[in-house]
Amino acid sequence: MATYIDRSIVRSSIKAWGQIVLLLSILFAFSAHAASEEISGIAAALGVETTEGIETTEESVSNDDSAISGNETLTGDTTEPASSLPTPAPPPVISGESTNNAQIETTPTPQKDNDIRQRISGIFSEIEGLQAVNVSVTQGVVTLTGETANEKKAQQAINLTNRLTDVVTVEDRINRTLDVQENVSTVYQGLKAQVTNLVKALPLLLVGIVIFALVAWFGSWVSNRKKMWQRLTPNPFVAELLSQTVKVIFIIFGLILGLSLIGAETILGTLLGGAGVIGIAVGFAVKDTIENYIASLMLSIRQPFRARDHIVINGQEGIVVRLTSRATILMTLDGNQLRIPNAEVFKGTILNYTKNPERRFAFELGVDANDDPLAAIKVGLDAIHTLAFVLNEPKAIAVITNVGDSNIVLEFQVWVDQSETDFAKARSIAIRETKHALEDKGFSLPEPIYRLRFNNKLEKAFEHMQNSANNANNVQSDITITPTIPESAETNQVSESHTDDQDKKQAKARAKTILQGRSANDVLDARPDDKLMEKVEQEIAQSSDETDLLNNNSPQE
Repeated sequence: MATYIDRSIVRSSIKAWGQIVLLLSILFAFSAHAASEEISGIAAALGVETTEGIETTEESVSNDDSAISGNETLTGDTTEPASSLPTPAPPPVISGESTNNAQIETTPTPQKDNDIRQRISGIFSEIEGLQAVNVSVTQGVVTLTGETANEKKAQQAINLTNRLTDVVTVEDRINRTLDVQENVSTVYQGLKAQVTNLVKALPLLLVGIVIFALVAWFGSWVSNRKKMWQRLTPNPFVAELLSQTVKVIFIIFGLILGLSLIGAETILGTLLGGAGVIGIAVGFAVKDTIENYIASLMLSIRQPFRARDHIVINGQEGIVVRLTSRATILMTLDGNQLRIPNAEVFKGTILNYTKNPERRFAFELGVDANDDPLAAIKVGLDAIHTLAFVLNEPKAIAVITNVGDSNIVLEFQVWVDQSETDFAKARSIAIRETKHALEDKGFSLPEPIYRLRFNNKLEKAFEHMQNSANNANNVQSDITITPTIPESAETNQVSESHTDDQDKKQAKARAKTILQGRSANDVLDARPDDKLMEKVEQEIAQSSDETDLLNNNSPQE
């Protein structure tokens, strides 16, 4: 019975308090803050949870009804635990306004609005150009009015306002006057301040420049110690590369020290970033130059040839003068300077005649088809071996290469020491001596013979013309006539052979007379041309700004 009475009392109390809450919510609907405090107090007295806030009168009424209906469940010795508050929704973004992303509190007060207004006004009063900005705050919404000189100042006011935690959003109603005097004055004051700071920082800046200069000078001094770098590496190109790398490292180190002293380390990062971008662009633009530079490094390490070597690079023949960081310089056999890019040299085919001084030349001579070719080979080789410049080992040889319509072609292969013998001169002299030896031993070197056949009348006419010409000029006719009568043919052949012998004797006598002249020894001399080597030595001895990468002390591949 006691329990039943207690429940009736509790239920009556809840209904009475519910009516009071409804009456108070209607009376104080226009004062949200006061109504919220009253309802919170009543709900606290009743032990009932309140909603997030009163937004309108109708919502208060509905919330009150739900509260009453909910309170009716409080019948028993114990009450159910209250549910947790719902997670507040993210703040809305008002179009055309600057919104603070902080969470909006549920119980704003006029006192907080006043505090926000005073705080923002106090901040603006201390900032140049924002004193004319007016501030009004309602429910955490800040409205900025007044004037600023430009857009930059207006954005500064908005950003400062958004930094306050209790600001819901900022409504921008600031008028940008764009006044010339104010803007010019602002720029002038900024420049004046920068100049003042620069003047104050001049001593520190001078100290930074002095430190940078000292470090860079020391790096240059270390880089110029060429003997030290050459002792570290025998390759002159690698030594130069190391010295330049050390110099660049010291320059960068000095720059870092100088900028750190004046507190401008960020400038170095900007410079390095810009240098990286520029380096990539320049790398694509000068990729051929970079390839040539790397080829120079590889050639200086591998040393495929030496100075004064007689080489052929991709068909370009000459004597090596020097190897620079960009090109290989040759002296052509015509006495002209030839520069070949090192990238082409590194990828090209190199023929080095000086690497092996023994060199072979070959020439062909044809003997009559009726002659014995082996006998002709022996005669030719005997004549070749009498020449002083011909090497005995490897021995000179000759082979039959072809049998033609009217002759047998013989190829003679002769070895010489090209370091002591001019290749072209030796070949020329060998051909002459072999030809004379074959002719002296009765071997003929025939040319192609063509036989023409005519009728009797034409044959008699040509015979008459030929006899007249032979009697007048004693010259053999170019046309060999084969008469119909065999006896006449034999007579002509004997006559032609006799004429050939006379011509050969006259040619040899003429040559003997000529070769007894003053400069005959120069023609028969097979030694190399000294003038070309003198030009090469002059080029090598000539001073050049480019370092010669050829080094006899470096290993050669």
